[in-house]
Amino acid sequence: QVQLVESGGGLVQAGGSLRLSCTASGGTFSNYVMAWFRQAPGKERDFVAAIRRSGSITDYADSMKGRFTIFRDNTKNTVYLQMNSLEPEDTAVYYCAASGLIMSRAPAHYAYWGQGTQVTVSS
Repeated sequence: QVQLVESGGGLVQAGGSLRLSCTASGGTFSNYVMAWFRQAPGKERDFVAAIRRSGSITDYADSMKGRFTIFRDNTKNTVYLQMNSLEPEDTAVYYCAASGLIMSRAPAHYAYWGQGTQVTVSS
């Protein structure tokens, strides 16, 4: 059983920055593709970013590219999402996810999920 725990969410003003963390336990972290998704009120769950097992290849949704950075530290079993130039439309619950099979933008390909952390960006 793999457990994922997110932290770092909170309230930030527009233009500010925030770093989310997700720590894994109960599995071999370096074997997992890791990803971040988000879900805003009244909207579908959206892909944010993903990172390969080694951290050498990353993928970003177009709206995040240039503002968000995903990176991982396999020695700490932790994946991070650095968010810069935050906008009110970034307000959402952010979820960490892990896949042992494939790097994908589809939520269904991720078997393990954290509980989510709320990010609120004020104007």
